[in-house]
Amino acid sequence: MTQSLKKNEPKKSELILEVLPVPGYEKIVKVTHLKSKLQAIIAIHSTALGKALGGTRIYPYSSFDQALTDALRLAKGMSYKSAIAGTGFGGGKAVIIANPKIDKTEDLLLAYAEAIDSLKGEFITAEDSGSDENDFTIISKKTKYIAGLAHEKSSGNPSRFTAWGTYRGIQSALQKLYGSNSVQNKKIAIQGVGCVGEFLVDFLFWEGADITITDTNFDTMKRVAKKYGAKTVSPDEIYHQECDVFSPCGFGGILNSNTIPTLRCKAIVGAANNQLLADEDADELKQKRILYAPDFVVNGGGLINVSQELAAEGYNPKTPHERAHNIYQSLLTIFEDAEKNDVSTHHAAVSIAEYRMNAGIGKRLEDPHFHCT
Repeated sequence: MTQSLKKNEPKKSELILEVLPVPGYEKIVKVTHLKSKLQAIIAIHSTALGKALGGTRIYPYSSFDQALTDALRLAKGMSYKSAIAGTGFGGGKAVIIANPKIDKTEDLLLAYAEAIDSLKGEFITAEDSGSDENDFTIISKKTKYIAGLAHEKSSGNPSRFTAWGTYRGIQSALQKLYGSNSVQNKKIAIQGVGCVGEFLVDFLFWEGADITITDTNFDTMKRVAKKYGAKTVSPDEIYHQECDVFSPCGFGGILNSNTIPTLRCKAIVGAANNQLLADEDADELKQKRILYAPDFVVNGGGLINVSQELAAEGYNPKTPHERAHNIYQSLLTIFEDAEKNDVSTHHAAVSIAEYRMNAGIGKRLEDPHFHCT
């Protein structure tokens, strides 16, 4: 007798997995499922320190090549982020080419879950831009290799930890610039006030910072500005703000040859991934004497939080809080190394991360525990 499939459960034969050869990466998988219109990329950069851990981003990329470029950059950043944070995980990322507002269906998510499961734990994923807890509840029907679900040993939304690490990063930059880490009366310009950005505004508000914000969503910007008494500027104007710290908390690639000449900040400390369009842009920031806090160090709080969920004992918020708090000292060390060796802070941070990966420093000694099963 042929076993009937449950409603909305895709046939395995309909899922197409194609491994793409990309130098410098352990595995790149193109995922296609015609019936559900799923097109995705799972990028595993390195498992030198443990299983690859990274979010699933759902975004309407204009082309497959654009999606692949984003996945590759994000996956490598996760390797560096994990190495610096000492989580005992490797780096990976997944992107689904879709509009999260109109294209997400249960069929699509179940097909994607099947692709994740086929990797047998090589890649563990959680929420990212465009995906949420409800999506992962559906994904959990077909795979256990996920984090961020709502259960008693779950870590929940990591945004507050990402924001706290960013706040500590701002403090480290101020300490380096002025010999004091106080944010009181310091001018902070924040690009993007979504989940992470708004948490950051909240932390800064209660410590007396002078806050300017922008966001492509006008309603969100207006609401946050009213709640915290922040000044607002247009998305284009944020680059021109004279401030102590410019904090990019939206999408990446915003630090480039077009924007860097217009900057009037003394430091850049933000939660966005891949803020530099190219590594060379870090050198331009150094030449302009703008202190750059490498994004994969600054935004490590979210990863630290999620990784704690996969510990044998389950999640305890005190542990990731303490480790995210230490982002402050990690950045001060990077600033000192960069100054000592006369290199960009980005170069200094990458060197530390790659040394740890090559030497196996912080390598995970036990398998992650999936408490959702």
